[in-house]
Amino acid sequence: MLHDTIAAIATPIGEGGLAVIRLSGANAFAIAGKCFSPAGKSSVKPSAALTHTIQFGKIVRDGNVIDEVLLAVLRAPRTFTREDTVEISCHGGILPAKLVLDTVLAAGARLAEPGEFTKRAFLNGRIDLAQAEAVADLIHSRTELALAAANEQLAGKLSQRINQVRDDLMLTLAHVEAHIDFPDEDIAPDTKDKLLERLEAGIVFMDQLLRTANEGQILRRGIRAAIVGRPNAGKSSLLNQLLGRARAIVSHIPGTTRDTIEETANIRGIPVVFIDTAGLREAHDEIEREGIRRSRESLAQAELILHVLDASEPLTAADENYLAEFAGKKRILVRNKTDLPVKLELPAASDVPIVDVCCTGGQGIEALKDAIQKLVWAGELKAEMLQVTINSRHQDALNRARFSARAATDALRADATLELVAMDLHIAAKAVGEIVGKTTTEDLLDKIFSSFCLGK
Repeated sequence: MLHDTIAAIATPIGEGGLAVIRLSGANAFAIAGKCFSPAGKSSVKPSAALTHTIQFGKIVRDGNVIDEVLLAVLRAPRTFTREDTVEISCHGGILPAKLVLDTVLAAGARLAEPGEFTKRAFLNGRIDLAQAEAVADLIHSRTELALAAANEQLAGKLSQRINQVRDDLMLTLAHVEAHIDFPDEDIAPDTKDKLLERLEAGIVFMDQLLRTANEGQILRRGIRAAIVGRPNAGKSSLLNQLLGRARAIVSHIPGTTRDTIEETANIRGIPVVFIDTAGLREAHDEIEREGIRRSRESLAQAELILHVLDASEPLTAADENYLAEFAGKKRILVRNKTDLPVKLELPAASDVPIVDVCCTGGQGIEALKDAIQKLVWAGELKAEMLQVTINSRHQDALNRARFSARAATDALRADATLELVAMDLHIAAKAVGEIVGKTTTEDLLDKIFSSFCLGK
């Protein structure tokens, strides 16, 4: 498939100022040349153009002008895929982009599969597998912290450290296999100590990386926070304050929210999906019953509960039931309406944060954001942490590598058969290599790149 020339729309589908159609492959210039008619004295056909230049002209099919375009010529290997590349900028809109794409496909290009441009960049050695995943993270970033973490991984910060631990495992394996080849010679005590020291250092490093898995997943996909409480406690008002806009209808009439509302907000650099749920009470009609059912589903999926209580009223039996129901969840108790005389007394619960807010005036909202960050992020947000935040695939590979590295260490320390030590080291090095693509399978590559969008 690497011998094909692929094409796809590289910009979002819809109306806009510009759309970009990207071609990559050995015949990119020839195919683009069939469709492109230069305009003006300085413009030339793609095959005659210098690399990294822009040509002005028109895309023509069967003698009909499709659109007036700018065509970028990028010669290998100084391209994203390390292949000859053409990028055609046409007018934005569904029809112009589609017709330009149809024209280059009719001229001999093949429609790219999801993520195929990035896959070619990996297969051609332009980036490794961890950097390829960072491209998708970059596109899907919802906060500046997530963007910074993706940029660090794309720059190769994580790959450098992964390659170092793999090199150490391979070096240790080489020493062990050398002694297997000469069974009459035992490993000298000082050499054995150095091998064990290197293995222990590798395990410590893997432990450090594994501790970033939770933060990495939070940055990539965010967390789900359900706003719950009895009707008219101020749940919708709290959602509006956290979002900074009037998203939910607010009324003094209980039961206004009859369905779940989901919106994402940037809370101290963390993407948080807030879910405003219908007030949990005995339903009065079929519609409210369905809203409460959906609220229960959202609660089951939520990783954080914001339990809103009315500070102007004494604790009710319903409040006590909800306090007990959500006791096993990570939660924050939010006392709303603190601008009114406070009548609410909460039972002592030292492990549960309590934040006082007034949703009508916005008091306490910043303190609530601080409490959310503190509860979901382990420790302080530091720039150096963003360099090595791993994803779930990395976590699985590192767990397997750590298990085998520990087994090899224990076997070497116990003077076990060196063949067993070598086998565990092989497994550990292979697992670590999966992260950057040094050892991989076609199924794994298909799984990773199939989640990318077309044109990337």
